Amino acid sequence: MTSTTTTALPTTFAPRWVTAMLTTVLGTSAGGGAATSLGELDRQAGDGDFGTNLTSAFTRVQDEIQATSPQTFASWLTAVSRGFLGTGGTSGPLFGMFFRDIARCSTGDSPTLTELAAGLAKAVATVQRYGKAQVGHKTMVDALVPAAQKLSEQAAANVDPALALTAAVEAAQAGALTTRNIVARRGRASYVGEVSRGVLDPGAVAAALMIQCAAAAVDGHDGPVDTAWTR
Repeated sequence: MTSTTTTALPTTFAPRWVTAMLTTVLGTSAGGGAATSLGELDRQAGDGDFGTNLTSAFTRVQDEIQATSPQTFASWLTAVSRGFLGTGGTSGPLFGMFFRDIARCSTGDSPTLTELAAGLAKAVATVQRYGKAQVGHKTMVDALVPAAQKLSEQAAANVDPALALTAAVEAAQAGALTTRNIVARRGRASYVGEVSRGVLDPGAVAAALMIQCAAAAVDGHDGPVDTAWTR
């Protein structure tokens, strides 16, 4: 039996993942994107610039794609990384480094599930190292750590990639939802103390949506993902 963890994901995975993120965050002709609602979360318990920065980052991603015409997994995810690294705010550089590490997880046209899981784990470790955040601090880490742990477990168990990423999405969403009842201890939301309690952390929600877009891409989709769970 062929191992699902040593077989490369379809070469359509990267472009579909990036396209799904673009349409989810920026929206389509049929409706607005998640950047608006994420910005509103940040206005309730932060400085209110998260939605604007996210829009700027993914607009830069579009520019990078147009300028470089990516063909491999690494080049597609590098375009995302550069879009974020050129954006301000606390989360911009962290997401930029996050996607840079994922871009480096494979030298082939597309990673295996094992490579993707290892890349995600390394990317999350980088975010934690530079952001100095742990689970429970009400940051993107609350979604990313459980997602990375779950994907590594699924890869080790030779689970089908679509099922493995679905499990990672469920872990990421559950982690993001826990931030509603947490008082922020890192990031700019930490400045407002108890005001942040009762509000989902926009970084955690955005991170979970990015993992959700990866799962959609493996399943053959590149349109916006369902954001109903974030409300």
